[in-house]
Amino acid sequence: MPTVLVVLVVLAVPPSPSYDLLIRNGTVVDGSGARAFHADVAIKDGRIARIGDLKGVSARRTIDASGLVVAPGFIDVHTHADDLAQKPRAENFLRMGVTTIVAGNCGSSAVDVGKALDEIRHAGPSINYATLIGHGSIREAVMGDERRAPTAAELARMESLVAKAMADGAVGLSTGLQYVPSTYAEPAEIAALARVACRAGGLYASHMRNEGTEIEKSLAETLAVGERAGCPVEVSHLKIDSPSRWGASEKALALLDAARARGIDVQADQYAYTAASSSLSIRFPNWALEGGEEKIRGRLDDEATWQRIKAEMKQTLARRGFSDLSFAVVASYAPDLSLVGLSMKQVAQRLVGDGSADAQLEAARRMLRAGGAAMVYHLMSEDDVARILRHPQVAVASDGDVPGPEGRPHPRAFGDNARVLGVYVRQRKVLSLEAAIRKMTALPAVHFKLGRRGLIKEGYAADLALFDPAAVRDEATFEEPRKLASGFPYVLVNGVPVIDHGTATGVAAGQVLRPSLR
Repeated sequence: MPTVLVVLVVLAVPPSPSYDLLIRNGTVVDGSGARAFHADVAIKDGRIARIGDLKGVSARRTIDASGLVVAPGFIDVHTHADDLAQKPRAENFLRMGVTTIVAGNCGSSAVDVGKALDEIRHAGPSINYATLIGHGSIREAVMGDERRAPTAAELARMESLVAKAMADGAVGLSTGLQYVPSTYAEPAEIAALARVACRAGGLYASHMRNEGTEIEKSLAETLAVGERAGCPVEVSHLKIDSPSRWGASEKALALLDAARARGIDVQADQYAYTAASSSLSIRFPNWALEGGEEKIRGRLDDEATWQRIKAEMKQTLARRGFSDLSFAVVASYAPDLSLVGLSMKQVAQRLVGDGSADAQLEAARRMLRAGGAAMVYHLMSEDDVARILRHPQVAVASDGDVPGPEGRPHPRAFGDNARVLGVYVRQRKVLSLEAAIRKMTALPAVHFKLGRRGLIKEGYAADLALFDPAAVRDEATFEEPRKLASGFPYVLVNGVPVIDHGTATGVAAGQVLRPSLR
């Protein structure tokens, strides 16, 4: 029988790539405040798997980060993007490196947090999302906008709504004490609700009653509420918004330092602009805003009541260091879009035929009577902005949203983080790059208990922002506020590129986050 020679040919099968994505040759700023270092970063299953010199390591995809900073994705803990389910791409945030946003600020949120979060999950956001439960929304649901203390039954009902919101995933309680109806609440009411949030692992975030002429008193109230509730405190968008008090940031920061020294866990956040944005209505006395639009119009139409309102407005303006409303610019006004972009002096000339201080107040009266307006307010000093930004316990947060196409919004929603990096780090050298990144990442992540985020560290979520430190720039201006930030060729959310080679991918990579109790 002939011999049969059998030859087996074994084909070598290449091993599967070890990682999903490998970022090579970048300068890592890890979020902790430590010095930058050169390293590769490997990602697997949405997490940072390895950091170091990873020569020989294989991955399904490699990004060459030569010349780029590799930072944790930025965390913006003060936004008003509560309608993310309708605008899930949130490109304005992603384009400036923001991978996580916290909504529900200034006392305004969905009352049914669970339903709202389910809608966002269903929409498939490109960005991570968390929310506070808004005191104003809770109060309005139970009491309307009445200017009085709650009954025991009403307070119990508000407490139960806060408890449910926390169980459904809220990260804390927020107040907007310049706004109806939160402005009508006394500290005891706020502390009772904050205590409920804090027992569930949340914090207390406050847009204070006064951010200028009575900044010390307002800070004292905010800290006292936190102390009474046993709660970490976030001072929202810390600023000095009255020219008569410019320079008072030094006292405000000293109060925060003193509170921390006596054991209160308090931090603040800030946007990097000398202009604020809010409603026209906050220029009016809060008593004039009680009871809804019909009652407001009645007060405005009654000449004696209007004279009282106007006198109080003049007194408040004078105390704050203003002679009129010319510092206010219309951002949105549905009844007459031609007024958008005009100062109140220009509006008064258009509506009243006179640009005087009295005419400006009359124009404001007419606009509020017609439903009100959104405004941009130029009222802060650059020195205060820089001093607050330098403080190590102040995070960077935009106070922005995902704007629609109408009006002329504040540019902070498109440029805030990029402005810090381009203007305050690169140009003015107010901060080091490492300090700035910490303010955008680890600092807010720890305070808001966002779990393993905010650091480039093995096991942490692969939320990453890759940017060119020599080119990063806020393109948005007050005249053209919708220009997207530049200098971020790659942004990853949970390991998935949502900005890739400078292009928004539209991938639904975001997650709904809740406070981590670990």
